[in-house]
Amino acid sequence: MTVNLGSPDRLIRFILGGLLIALPLLNMPAIWSSGVMAYGSMAIGLTLIVTAMFRFCPLYRIVGISTCKNGS
Repeated sequence: MTVNLGSPDRLIRFILGGLLIALPLLNMPAIWSSGVMAYGSMAIGLTLIVTAMFRFCPLYRIVGISTCKNGS
């Protein structure tokens, strides 16, 4: 598995993923009062956090994108 996420991309994924997990739990805004939206949001947030932790995004690999400067 080749690293393809740089530091700024990882930071954005951690922050956005954390928000997508936390906001439905707080029901802010009320868009997450639907269970489908809440669980969907949390699943996407978890996916973002996991990809940031492993520094690898499968979608980036398919498209051929790399935000990592040195490739390690």
